[in-house]
Amino acid sequence: QVQLVESGGGLVQPGGSLRLSCVASGRFFSINDMDWYRQAPAKERELVAAVTSGGSTIYADSVKGRFTISRDNAKNTVYLQMNSLKSEDTAVYYCKAVATLTGRGDYYYWGQGTQVTVSS
Repeated sequence: QVQLVESGGGLVQPGGSLRLSCVASGRFFSINDMDWYRQAPAKERELVAAVTSGGSTIYADSVKGRFTISRDNAKNTVYLQMNSLKSEDTAVYYCKAVATLTGRGDYYYWGQGTQVTVSS
């Protein structure tokens, strides 16, 4: 009922930048919370940033001052601007959305993930 398609990952050198996008499509009444998670090899998945429908944001301490999360409600899209990238940012990045389905309640969905590799 809701599909999330991510794009923007790739290989960059330390200090470089990337902009990730995640577009929600399908049949739903509204998209509520939208988050970015990441998972490095042999590590647990962790929350990177989140933004509510009202625009409130939170960030993991490790990315504060470097990453910016934003959303375009008209396009049902969430973005993650990543600047001053470090090798420890290397991971698969996933978007997650909470959607209100028409005539039903709230459900959450995961994107397929996009690889971000920071290496010299």
